[in-house]
Amino acid sequence: MPNAAETELRQHLRSMNRRNFLRGIGATLALPTFASMMPSKLLAATQALETATTPTGAPLRTAFVAFPNGAIPDRWWPTGGMSDFAFGETLSPLQGLRDRFQVLGGLDHLNANPGNDGGGDHARGNGVFLTGVRLKKSATDVQAGISIDQVIAREIGDLTRFPSLELTCDANRKSSGCDSGYSCAYQYNISWKSPTTPMTPENNPRLVFERLFGAGEQGHRQANAQQRMENRRSVLDFVMDDARSLQRRLAHDDREKLDQYLTGVRDVESRIQRAEKFGPNVDPARKTPEGIPESHADYVQVMYDMMLLAFKTDSTRVCTFVLGHDGDNRSFSEIGISEGHHDLSHHQNNAERVDKVATIDRWYVEQFANFLQRMDETEDVDGNSLLHNSRIVYGSGNADGNRHTHHDLPVLLAGGGGGMLKPGRFVKHSNQPMTNLYLSLADQVGVKNLERFGDSTGRLANI
Repeated sequence: MPNAAETELRQHLRSMNRRNFLRGIGATLALPTFASMMPSKLLAATQALETATTPTGAPLRTAFVAFPNGAIPDRWWPTGGMSDFAFGETLSPLQGLRDRFQVLGGLDHLNANPGNDGGGDHARGNGVFLTGVRLKKSATDVQAGISIDQVIAREIGDLTRFPSLELTCDANRKSSGCDSGYSCAYQYNISWKSPTTPMTPENNPRLVFERLFGAGEQGHRQANAQQRMENRRSVLDFVMDDARSLQRRLAHDDREKLDQYLTGVRDVESRIQRAEKFGPNVDPARKTPEGIPESHADYVQVMYDMMLLAFKTDSTRVCTFVLGHDGDNRSFSEIGISEGHHDLSHHQNNAERVDKVATIDRWYVEQFANFLQRMDETEDVDGNSLLHNSRIVYGSGNADGNRHTHHDLPVLLAGGGGGMLKPGRFVKHSNQPMTNLYLSLADQVGVKNLERFGDSTGRLANI
């Protein structure tokens, strides 16, 4: 027999369905999370509705933001105690948000260490960042591991239009071999659907926006998205009919190749079915981005905007963002630095080069602070901010870029997790795998039966 809370919830949901759902589809799921269309605290009344929600019933969002080439350690780390810490030079742009995030010390990715594999710390730093596994050193035989964002997306992805969203500011990508014999797949991807399948991030903000909301000007996007969905369905039907006819005439080995191809087709089909389930998304009152901005600061900020929009409209609750792959040698003429970032990171303790790397580190933190500020100023369905109802990991797979170390990684954990996190602190965790943090974050979002992840040794307490 249902208890009183469950009975009240069911009655409320039935009433909400009658009043607020649009014809034929669960269109509320495509709209921003309006308070009048959610049962607020009643959503936490039953275990079935606790996945990927905060204690108030608002969506619980998770993001992982990776910056390249580590950081200058003595400029990154705060001084002082857990609550009375003082910011160093690099994190000082976050001073006004000190109660909105925590600095996590003592987290390691030991599987990014060389071991018997020799060079390739940048590829390992990137490929291990969200997987925590030992990568196979090969330019062609890729073996990594499923990343924590995809573990979470598998559990909660059916709640939103897109199970996850992958973004990058790497405008140009290489293929085949990259860092010291490692595949470029390791160096450019932090999100992995399987040990052999990376989730390739999108680097064009226009394409991200059109994927989320449809192409065209405001007022036409929903119709355009619907038409595109129907066109894709027609093409898929044709492909599947043609494949069935072809399959009967193929030899055994060729049928296996066709089956592999059809697996990819079925994945596309499932995405179309998901889009049909949720219907066209909202039509934001903003212009579609024109493409990749000329200014790198504008580029980074517009990609952060895409993440914010995706979270605000509940289009997804899982996102990864690669600010630049590890080993990125971008110059920063906008802040007066003409040398490449990676070249400078091998500073050999030259004071001038150290200062320039620290300036780049701080620049990345400034961009992150701007994003957090906008998240903090955006009200969520429950009256809290989007930032309060999020968990955002900001970090690098390298610690000291000069020495290619992977212990005591520079890591921030922003947001309040809907009240489940304790921001405003500098916590020294003392030589624990980064994957212990990921296990704790997975628990909070409702992932079940995940006893270990990567090289984890347990849950990370005191977050």
